[in-house]
Amino acid sequence: MTEPRVPGGRGTELDLPCGETVTPHELDLGLREYACDCGERHAVVMDVHPLSRWVPEELVRTLEAAIETADEFGQFGTPHVMGMVLEEFPEAVVSADVSDDGSVGYAMVWVADFDARRLHEIVVELLVELMEHALSHAEDETAARQFEQEMLQFDVAEFVEAYRAERDFEDEFDQPA
Repeated sequence: MTEPRVPGGRGTELDLPCGETVTPHELDLGLREYACDCGERHAVVMDVHPLSRWVPEELVRTLEAAIETADEFGQFGTPHVMGMVLEEFPEAVVSADVSDDGSVGYAMVWVADFDARRLHEIVVELLVELMEHALSHAEDETAARQFEQEMLQFDVAEFVEAYRAERDFEDEFDQPA
């Protein structure tokens, strides 16, 4: 759990599931994994990270268009996905609202007990479940059956491996194709 903080202060600490602590100031915007003192690597996600971190832009646009949100985030994105992850793994993910601290560059941060690759797999699995659920409510039974058939052949680990290789840029100036 996070400790109470003074707005704009540097006192916020996240108590990680492994028992170690980290401050948001140790987590810069480009960080995807935190090398913890416990010896493990923990996935790090910030609200400013795009949903395309995990899935292609085409799917991101589809999700944004199909899913209505009634919150301050405007459209479906990383905070919603991390909410799904928190719901599935409440003991393995910690979060902090650092919106009062203008020196970190983000408003929300999540740190998981597992590494970034495992988090990537979890996010893809949850998005597939979300799409399956949405299609189960659709009036087009053919589309639902077709999606189910395609998902039987879909290998999450293989997708994650290929997507991570595609997105593995050489430096900060590289852009997705």
